[in-house]
Amino acid sequence: MEWMIMGILAAGVAVFFLWGAWEERRKNRKLRREIHASYGKKPKRRYSGEELAGIPGFYEAHRKENQIDEITWDDLGMDEIFFSMNHTYSSAGQEYLYYALHTPALTPEEADGEWAAWFGTHEKEREELQLLFHRLGRSGKYSIYDYLMYLDGVKEQGIAMTVFLDLALVSFLCLIPFSPSVGMTGLFVLLTVNMYSYMRQKGEVEPYLVSFAYVKRLLDFSDRLRKVEIPILRKEWEELRQLGKRFGNFRSGAFLGMRGSSMAGDPLSVLMDYINMILHLDIIAFRVMLREVKKHLQDIDRMVELIGRTEAAIAVASWRESLKDGWCCPEFIRGGDFTLREMYHPLLSDPVKNSIHTKEGVLVTGSNASGKSTFLRGMALNALLAQTVHTCTADEYLAPMYRIFTSMSLRDDLEGGESYYMAEIRALKRILDAAARDGALVLCCVDEVLRGTNTVERIAASAQILKSLRMPKVLCVAATHDIELAELLKDLYGNYHFEEKIEGEDLLFPYRLLPGKAQTRNAIRLLGIMGYEEEIIRAAEEMAARFEESGEWRLQ
Repeated sequence: MEWMIMGILAAGVAVFFLWGAWEERRKNRKLRREIHASYGKKPKRRYSGEELAGIPGFYEAHRKENQIDEITWDDLGMDEIFFSMNHTYSSAGQEYLYYALHTPALTPEEADGEWAAWFGTHEKEREELQLLFHRLGRSGKYSIYDYLMYLDGVKEQGIAMTVFLDLALVSFLCLIPFSPSVGMTGLFVLLTVNMYSYMRQKGEVEPYLVSFAYVKRLLDFSDRLRKVEIPILRKEWEELRQLGKRFGNFRSGAFLGMRGSSMAGDPLSVLMDYINMILHLDIIAFRVMLREVKKHLQDIDRMVELIGRTEAAIAVASWRESLKDGWCCPEFIRGGDFTLREMYHPLLSDPVKNSIHTKEGVLVTGSNASGKSTFLRGMALNALLAQTVHTCTADEYLAPMYRIFTSMSLRDDLEGGESYYMAEIRALKRILDAAARDGALVLCCVDEVLRGTNTVERIAASAQILKSLRMPKVLCVAATHDIELAELLKDLYGNYHFEEKIEGEDLLFPYRLLPGKAQTRNAIRLLGIMGYEEEIIRAAEEMAARFEESGEWRLQ
C-alpha cells in the first residue's frame, strides 16, 4: 500500500514537471512565432507615462557635445520616429536606440551600419537574440540608470562590527559546555541584539535589492547572450566575457543577499531566513554587493551599452524592412555637394518623393500646405538618420557630415512669458553661434523665418540673418512666404518652390519641388473657394495690385 502511494506521488511529481516543461516549450514556440511575424512590421506597443519617463535614461547619463538639441528633436517629430523604429524588447535596447537617435556621428568611421545590415540577412541568429532580449525584458517604470544612480547614492558601511558579533556569538555557543551560565547569557544577549539589528537593517536594504536584481539579470543575460554565435560581434562578446569576470564577488554575494527575494517560499529559503536573522549573512552579502557595484559602475555601464547597441541594431534592421517605399545607406563625402534623390518622409502613408542637388544654400517658396515644411523636415531628418542609424528614406544620399539644427515648430512660452518672436530669434541665434564655433559643417533648416513679427522688419531681419548664414561651413535651407526674400537673396541662395493648382472649385497640391521661385499667388483666390463674397475678393485683388505699383497700402 505504501509503495502504491509512493508510486502515485512520484508519478504526480513526474507529470507536474513534464507538464511544466511542455508548457515552457509551448510558450517559447508561440513567442518565436510572434517575434518572426513582427519583424518588419510597425510596432503596436502602447507606452505608459512611467515607461516614457524612463526611456531617456541612457541618453541622460551620456550627454555630450554635438548631440542634437531638444528644438531639433521636437521640430523633426523624433518621438514618433523613435516609436516607429522601436522594435526592441529590453530596456537596454530601447534606451540605447533613443540615445543613438540623439547622437549623430561626425566622422565616417563612427557612422557604421554594418551590424544592422548583418542582422537583416541572418534571420536565425537575429531571432535567437530577440528571444533572449524578450526574456531580459524591461526594467519597469524606472530606467536602468535610475537603479544605478540609486545605488551610487547609498552610503557604504563596513562589515567589521557584524563579523565581530558573529564571531562573538559562535564563541559564546562554544563556551556553553564549559561555562553554561556565561555561555547561555552571552548567547541570549547577542541573539537579542542581532535579531533587533537585523530587522532594522533588513528594512533599510530591502529597497535596494530591486536594483541588485536587475544588475544580476544583466550579468546572467550577458552569459546567455554570448552563447549565440555572432561572427560580427566576436570582439564585443569577448569584451562582455571579460567584464563579467569582474563580478565574481557580486555573484557570490547575490547567492546569500538575494536568495530570500528570489526564492521565497521554498524550505531552504525559510531556513536561510532564520540563519540570516541570527548571523546577518545576507546583510554582509549586501554590503559586499554594494561595494562591488559602486566599484564597477563603469563596467556595468559598458555592458548596458554593448547589450543595448546590439538590440538597437536589430531594431534598425526591422525598421528598414518596414520601409515599403524604399531606403538606402548614406554615402559621406568631405565637403562639397548635397545630393538627396527620391527622398520621402517615413511617417507619411502615401508620400511624394522629391530630389535636390545643391552646392549652396536653398530658399524654398510657396503657399501654405504646398509641401515646404514637409520637405525641410524630410531633408533634415534624412541627414540625422544618415548619421545615427545609417539609413535614409531615399534612393540616394550623398553629403558631408553635419551638425544639424532646425527652427521650425516653435511655440509661445506662456509660463516663461516668452513670445513666439523671442523663441524664434533665440532659436536662430543658437544656429549662428554654432556656425561660429569650430567643428563639422552645419546643416540648418529654417521654416518661415521670423514669422512672428511685422512684414517690413521680418523681411529686413530675415534677409540679414540668411545672409549671415551664407558661409562656406553652413548649408542653410529656408522656407518662406515672402517672395521678396527670394529676390533679395537670389545671388546667395538657390531658389526652389512648391506650387498649388486651382481647378474649378478644387485646390490641388502636387507636392513636387520645382526649380526657381514661386510665381503663383493664390491666397486671395482661395477665398473664393472657401465661399467668401465676391466683393471682398475683388477689393483685395485691387489693393494688392496698387501696392505692387506704388509700394503703399490704401484701404478703400
